[in-house]
Amino acid sequence: MPIKNKSVVITGAGSGIGAFIAKAFSQKGANVSLLDINEEGLNNSYDEINKMGRICLKQKIDITSKNDVFGAGNTIINKFGKIDVWINCAGISIIIPFLECTEEIWDKTLAVNLKGMYLGCQCAVSKMLKNGGGSIINFSSQSGKKGGARYQAYCASKAGVIGLTQSVAVEFAKQNIRVNAICPGVVKTPMWDRQIGDYAQKRKLKPEEVMPYFCGTIPMGRVCEYQEVADLAFYLAGEKSSYITGQAINLTGGSLMS
Repeated sequence: MPIKNKSVVITGAGSGIGAFIAKAFSQKGANVSLLDINEEGLNNSYDEINKMGRICLKQKIDITSKNDVFGAGNTIINKFGKIDVWINCAGISIIIPFLECTEEIWDKTLAVNLKGMYLGCQCAVSKMLKNGGGSIINFSSQSGKKGGARYQAYCASKAGVIGLTQSVAVEFAKQNIRVNAICPGVVKTPMWDRQIGDYAQKRKLKPEEVMPYFCGTIPMGRVCEYQEVADLAFYLAGEKSSYITGQAINLTGGSLMS
């Protein structure tokens, strides 16, 4: 299998998409390194992978700190000898009217969603250059391609992720380092659960009406499943995508086609 025995790093591995991807890659035989600031979630992911009989590494880090990110990278090299795949999945989202968005909210969103990816990419590239190449997968969003009301900081950060992805992909293509972005639509994650009330207020809906509303706006009639995100990540991490780099791939059920 193309993933077996590869060293795979996942940021945001303590919950949601990152946690699912970490377990999915472990099931396929990867040596997984879990990075997150959420210690409880990190421990849960670690324990679940251990129950599978797989060895993994966990590190509590702040992805906005260069010392933390590069320190984690060095620890991973000491443990597994290399980094083949780095998946930047950590992120935050806050729905708030534009005129109520504070500098603190703006700065934190850009720091986690964009600076964190920049540092992850920088660490990954520095290690992959010594290993003959690798694959970096950045999580953007459909909101990185199409802005939405009350979502200013998130949209700006995720659009920045696409620009970062393209720039790094061009610079290191000849060194066999591929960099791509996944742009999901709606995935029912804990992050969505936390902000569903704010989205309901935005659309003048009841919270229980939000997910049916989304399904009605998506041509395929449903939201994205965790496994579908993981399957795209498998593809971008593996050898069958060897000629794909610098792409921002929609995973939206047809709700975005650009």
